[in-house]
Amino acid sequence: MNRVNPIASSVGPKVTTKSMTKISVLSVIALILMYIDFPVTFIAPNFIKMDISDVPALIGGFAMGPMAGVSIEGIKVVLEIIFKGTTTGGVGELSNFLVGCAFVVPASLIYHYKKSYRTAFIGLLVGIMTMTLFATISNYFFIFPLYAKFMPMETIVAAGSAITSKVTDLWTLMVYCMAPFNILKGLAASAVTMVLYKRVSPILHR
Repeated sequence: MNRVNPIASSVGPKVTTKSMTKISVLSVIALILMYIDFPVTFIAPNFIKMDISDVPALIGGFAMGPMAGVSIEGIKVVLEIIFKGTTTGGVGELSNFLVGCAFVVPASLIYHYKKSYRTAFIGLLVGIMTMTLFATISNYFFIFPLYAKFMPMETIVAAGSAITSKVTDLWTLMVYCMAPFNILKGLAASAVTMVLYKRVSPILHR
């Protein structure tokens, strides 16, 4: 008897009209949550906003597999550009998508290996760590240098220095502001996901 690999089956689920409908609905919810954002000025500069728009992608990834989560992250960003526009030439939106995927994919992969409260918890913790590491590296080498085309790097670093004197350059901004910000964001999204998933999963599995 052939044994079905739970990870492989979750990575490449059969696309159906029902699954596309669920992904679309979750993407719209994620877009709405993006509008409910706010600065966390005790950690990061005020142009960095906190939201929990990754929650629908996490829920979709848990219910339908990692690629569903990636799709929700992608559609969310496209919808944001269409309806909200961009003030960063797409840089912020690209970062949102990549960092969101770095969170959702490992979390949902681990959960699909063996679906339980414990693996969901472990998956979310791994997702937070992966997201934070990826965001730190991508922000330092790619995203923030692109931001500098719209805002001088000195101004960006100074915004971090106003929060803590430990910020003296771009790297220390990553370590003392952006990494804690992403950890906090990940913890908030994870907490909401853990509370909501069991309540909405019966709907998503119909």
